[in-house]
Amino acid sequence: MIQVEHLTKFYGNHLAVDDLSFEITDGHVYGFLGPNGAGKSTTMNIMTGCLSASDGRVLISGHDIFEEPQEAKRLIGYLPEMPPLYMYETPVDYLRFVGAAKGLRGTELAEQIRMVIEQTGIEAVAHRRISNLSKGYKQRVGIAQALLGNPQVIILDEPTVGLDPLQIIEIRDLIKSLGENHTVIFSSHILSEVQAICDQIIMIAGGRLVANGTPEELEEQILTPNEISVLTDGTAEEAIQKLSMVQGIAGTETEPAENGLLHLTIKTTEEDIYEVSRRVFRTFAVSSMDILEMQVKKANLEDIFIELAENSRAQAQARATAENEAEEEAQDGRSGLLGLFSHHKSGAKSGSHLDSSHKKEDSTTIFTVSKADSTEDTTVIYADSPTNHTVISADSAEYPTVIAADSLTNPTVIAADSAENPTVIAADSITNPTVKEDDIP
Repeated sequence: MIQVEHLTKFYGNHLAVDDLSFEITDGHVYGFLGPNGAGKSTTMNIMTGCLSASDGRVLISGHDIFEEPQEAKRLIGYLPEMPPLYMYETPVDYLRFVGAAKGLRGTELAEQIRMVIEQTGIEAVAHRRISNLSKGYKQRVGIAQALLGNPQVIILDEPTVGLDPLQIIEIRDLIKSLGENHTVIFSSHILSEVQAICDQIIMIAGGRLVANGTPEELEEQILTPNEISVLTDGTAEEAIQKLSMVQGIAGTETEPAENGLLHLTIKTTEEDIYEVSRRVFRTFAVSSMDILEMQVKKANLEDIFIELAENSRAQAQARATAENEAEEEAQDGRSGLLGLFSHHKSGAKSGSHLDSSHKKEDSTTIFTVSKADSTEDTTVIYADSPTNHTVISADSAEYPTVIAADSLTNPTVIAADSAENPTVIAADSITNPTVKEDDIP
C-alpha cells in the first residue's frame, strides 16, 4: 500500500530523517511511535506530500507522492498535529469547502458530508461555530475532513494531544472503528495509547527505523530480557556463584539494599519465566540462603521503547563524534594542502583560489568542493577521505595546476605552465620538497 524508501530530510545541517525505509500494508492500524523530536511529524508530512524530501521516495499504491501527487493524494486522508480548521465556520460549512477542494460535487458531496459527520459523532455540533467547540470535537472535525473522499489510508499526527482522559478514550475508539474500513497510521509518543489501538508498530528514534512489527513480535525480536527481582540476605559473591549453576539465566545485577540485605536483578530470555523462578528458589533453598522477596517482570512495550531509544541515542552520539572528528581531520588536510599549494609555483592567475566550503555526499569522509568564476576558471577539490586528498586548480584548460597528496606528510605536487612545459615537485614532506623540472622538448 505505502512504500517508504531511503527517506532522508535535512533542515539546514540538521538531519531529521535518516535513510528511513518501511512498508505499510492494507487492513491494519499502525502506530508510528517515537520520542519527541524523533522525526515522526516530518516523516508524515513527507508521506502526505506536504513537505519535500532531501532524498528517497514515497509510493502510495504505486504512485510517487512527488512525481504523481494528484493520484497519490487521492488515496490519503491527513490530519496534521494542528488541525487545519476555519474557526468561524460550522463543521458542515468547513466540510463542504474541503470536499469541494477534493473534487466532490452535488449529491456525492452531500452524502459524503453526512457519512463522515455520522462516522465521527459530531451530529450534535454540526451547525455550531468551530471556535466554540471543545478540543475533542475539533479533533473529530479534523478527522472528518480527512475521511472525505473515502481515502484508502488515514494518517493522523498526534490525534490525542491536549485532550482530557474521556476525550482520549473517545478518539481511540474512533480510530479503532476507522481501522475496520481503512488502513490507519497514527503517530504518538504515548506507549499505552499505541498498545491499546494498534496491531502493528513502527518505532523510530533519531530519524531512523529501530523496530517494525506487532507488539508480540517486538517482544520476541528485541532482546529485552524478562527479569526476576530477588531480595536476599546473602552476599553478592554467594548469590552470583549459586546463580551461575541455574539454567536459563542470561545475567545478574547486584545492589546493596537496606538493613544489610542484597537486591538481585536476574535476567532471562526464556519464555517461561516462572520455571526459571522455581529454579532460582530451589537453588537458594538448598544453599540455605533466604529469599525475602521475589517478583517477576515481563518485558513490555515500554521496556522495548526505552531500550531502543537509548540504543539509538547512543549510536547517534557515536556517529556525531566520528563525523566531527572526520571533519576536523578533513579541515586540517585542506589547510595543509592549501598552505603547500601557496608555497609552490602554481601558474595560477591572481584571482584564482581554492574554496574551503563543501557539499556533503555519502558521508562526512567523502566530500566534493567546487567553485567556478567562469567556465574557464575553476577550482575543484575532491577527497576520498580526510587523509587521501586530490586537489585540482585550473585557470583554463591550457593552464592547469594539480596537487595530488596521499597524505598530509607525503604530498606530490605537479605544476604545469603548459602541456609542453611540465614542472614536477615531489615532496617527502611539506618542509622537505624535492623538485624536478623537465625542459621543453
